[in-house]
Amino acid sequence: MATAASVGTIENPIPRRAARVVLVDGGGRVLMFRGFDPGRPAARYWFTVGGGLDDGETAAEGAVRELREETGLSVTMESLGGPIWRQTSDFPFDGRWYRQEQDFFAIRVDAWEVNIDGFDAQERRSIDGHHWWSVEELISTGERFYPVELPNLLREILAV
Repeated sequence: MATAASVGTIENPIPRRAARVVLVDGGGRVLMFRGFDPGRPAARYWFTVGGGLDDGETAAEGAVRELREETGLSVTMESLGGPIWRQTSDFPFDGRWYRQEQDFFAIRVDAWEVNIDGFDAQERRSIDGHHWWSVEELISTGERFYPVELPNLLREILAV
């Protein structure tokens, strides 16, 4: 049996549910944020819009909320549709390990000016930029991004 002290370790990660949004503009580029683990601030990486679900929240509700909070873009759950992909990922953050089950949703817009006024304190502390990435940029970059399957996922979204 795990003790309270062992929760959040690599052997006993904290379970977490999340919703992620692959926000694609008219140029076929995906919006990603650049962030870092406060416990290892030199290691930067890129990731899609989204985050942990609130208690009682569905993945679709969380995706709509996260999109609004992190970008200022408000969409309906109907326009969001269902998840296009699911993933489970283990990762460290701020000295603790997490096992995150996450649903990915796709939204397309002609263009969008990102507004981060809805960032919470943790996001303000650990996110330092954003960029719209093309498939070609993702494939050729030497920078880390998550999920690593994103170039293929983006190709599938653009083919629809």
